[in-house]
Amino acid sequence: MEKLKQALQAFFKRPTTMIGIATALLFQLIFSVVWMTGYSGISDRTENLTIGVVNEDKALGSTIFENLKQSLPVQVEEVAELSSAETLLDERKLQMIVHIPADFSAKVTGGEGTAVLNYTINESNPQMIKTMMSGMAAQITSTVNKQAVASGAANVLGGLNMPQEQASAIGAALSERVVSNIQSTNPVKGINNQMVPMMMVLASYVGAMIMAQNLHLSSLAVRAQSGRWQVFGARVIINVAAAAVVSLAGSAFVLSLGGQSAHGFLALWGFQALFVLTFMFVAQMFLVIFGMAGMLFNIVTLSAQLVSSGAMMPREMLSDFYQGLSSIFPATYAVEGSMNILFGGPDVVHAALGLLSVLAAAVAVSALATALRKGDTGALAGVPASRPAQS
Repeated sequence: MEKLKQALQAFFKRPTTMIGIATALLFQLIFSVVWMTGYSGISDRTENLTIGVVNEDKALGSTIFENLKQSLPVQVEEVAELSSAETLLDERKLQMIVHIPADFSAKVTGGEGTAVLNYTINESNPQMIKTMMSGMAAQITSTVNKQAVASGAANVLGGLNMPQEQASAIGAALSERVVSNIQSTNPVKGINNQMVPMMMVLASYVGAMIMAQNLHLSSLAVRAQSGRWQVFGARVIINVAAAAVVSLAGSAFVLSLGGQSAHGFLALWGFQALFVLTFMFVAQMFLVIFGMAGMLFNIVTLSAQLVSSGAMMPREMLSDFYQGLSSIFPATYAVEGSMNILFGGPDVVHAALGLLSVLAAAVAVSALATALRKGDTGALAGVPASRPAQS
């Protein structure tokens, strides 16, 4: 027992022991605050989602559109052409398309066949979008069946001089003739693939954080022999080489374990290399400026990025504050581009330009911090400047 007591005393004399415990506590505090505030009230912001209605039926279609605008908890917009709506859906500017075909009224009132409401959902989105839109499609069909179709059919039949009671009875019977036709674009093959964008962001940024910490410790050791710009240049070269190797391994593992890639391995590897490199420079930027205290900023950044990136929850349903944060964090563009490459969607030009902007800013800030450093060791890192050797 005496030796155990001595061992405990020795542990607590080391600053790293207290730092380790404090880090564990900070993870709990930061993640709790960010996630609880980030996801607070998210179910009350469905009005930020948008459904596009393509109405080719000029009889009952207009009534259905107006009823949907009044009854659904999302924005409902009319789109003139189906091809335009499909483009907006692919770009995630719409969350679902409701297509009312030209023969809808004729099928409802004609008594032959069934009237079909067509729905299209883009699965290259957070899983919550597919779940919400599938449920909403069922709600829309039910509403049309019970209200809009019965009312519209009764009005049409009444216009044919049929007695109102008989027209209402026939209209009620016809209200069960409408069915849903739900189609998906960019299908995701299983929940394991659905979680890949989040996994890639989480693994890449945590790896970048740990690498940044160790490179910072290495830089403290070599700065006595090398100048600050030599150390900075060495870190740049190491980052570029490591990003290529790490992303190669990551992409290969994902695809070899059953992952899908709509645009192939090379596209996935190249894009992952870009966002891994960006993560590395962002994570190291905080350490270049604040020294080891920069790991606190990395923990905050990691937590905020997981909430705001759109990997788990739609960014449209976040608060304005977190939506604003998402536009400056690299994980947002990493998730956007990864979904396009893995599942399908528009090209990754927008996502790549976003990452390049963040990358350029991180490199510029790190270079500025290096230029402002006093001596070769840098007061910003909390290490006294080295003295030249006496001859």
